[in-house]
Amino acid sequence: MNELSLDARYDFEKVLEQYNKMIYRLAYARTGNIHDAEDILQEVFLRYIKSGMIFNSEEHRKAWFLKVTSNCSKNLVTSSWNRRRTCIDEQTLKAENRDFSDVSHNMENSDRKAVVLDAVMSLPEKYRVVIHLFYYEELSIDEICAITGISISSAKTRLHRARKMLKEILKGVEFND
Repeated sequence: MNELSLDARYDFEKVLEQYNKMIYRLAYARTGNIHDAEDILQEVFLRYIKSGMIFNSEEHRKAWFLKVTSNCSKNLVTSSWNRRRTCIDEQTLKAENRDFSDVSHNMENSDRKAVVLDAVMSLPEKYRVVIHLFYYEELSIDEICAITGISISSAKTRLHRARKMLKEILKGVEFND
């Protein structure tokens, strides 16, 4: 089996260190599950190693990672295995009489970031993704469209609706010290 040279391993470690948090955050935003996000992170880097791609710039590499992460996440979320698992998880929550979409239960013991993250994670996936890419990854609408494959008007509409939903979810939450 071919082993990576020391230079290639060093380069990979640099790329891994530079992009692993971004990939994990996007995967988590899409799936809402830390274990799935970790699996997607591994899958994306495996594809990176296998691809052997040469990138024109770091922006090109970043766009590639975001697109592949988005695709891997979408594949997992839409898989029949995941739909069945999600259905079972929802039945378990109902049986235990818990509702994790309600942000208010976290307000007393959480800081502002946790409350906002809970609110973002409670959004439907298509809104959660555009919020994540726009605010957390600081991408433009055009970049979001390229990564998600949606039109500019759809991206703007989803962003607008997501902001409205967040405003409603966070209504009554005090953010002053």
